[in-house]
Amino acid sequence: MKRLRGGTAVAAVLILAAVGCKQQTTGSAGSGSTAGGGAALTAADSLTVKGRAPKTGYDRSRFGTPWADTDSNGCDTRDDILKRDLKDVRFTGGDCKVSYGVLEQDPYSGKEITYRRGRSQVDIDHVVALSDAWQKGAKYWDAAKRIALANDPLNLLAVDASANRGKGDGDTATWLPPNKAYRCTYVAAQVAVKKKYELWVTAAEQAAMKKVLSGCPDQALPSGGNPTSAPSRFRAN
Repeated sequence: MKRLRGGTAVAAVLILAAVGCKQQTTGSAGSGSTAGGGAALTAADSLTVKGRAPKTGYDRSRFGTPWADTDSNGCDTRDDILKRDLKDVRFTGGDCKVSYGVLEQDPYSGKEITYRRGRSQVDIDHVVALSDAWQKGAKYWDAAKRIALANDPLNLLAVDASANRGKGDGDTATWLPPNKAYRCTYVAAQVAVKKKYELWVTAAEQAAMKKVLSGCPDQALPSGGNPTSAPSRFRAN
């Protein structure tokens, strides 16, 4: 795989394939290590609990142009994540636009999936869905923070398209990956994103998070990703 131009710090915390629930995630390159054992469960317990706000006013455009190059490495965010998560990557016209790659073990389904540009086998999922974030705090943010969330590698993962579309904008209380071996890692990632961006959770969501993480009490908390405010050139949205 070619190296990311200027983007080697893109988080690698989310794509630990073929792991059991007792497998801990690792820190992102250049961002330091993750917290110690049990950090994910502790963090889940610390999240603010409130009711879900109305979805009124939500639109994808409130989170900026899709896949904005917020890390200024010359490649859009979608291609950055494809380069991070796929193997045997090939490019079209340089080293940004991914034309081919292999998702050796999709974290959501456990299947091996071949990515070819223009087809729909692989999606880039927002681990914390943008609509869910809108209803749990993001509605009240400025544009810079919403754009940051939408393009933060900590919140992004290459996955099986059909599994992702089945998830929709579900939270931990309403959807978990069919691949049970990935659930601890997935829930820890949701907790990490919600803690980083100070999003709240519903009581049912927190209970579901704690139920999953209680089965893997040593699960670490992912860290890293981009700053929680996008560069000034993106803030006009």
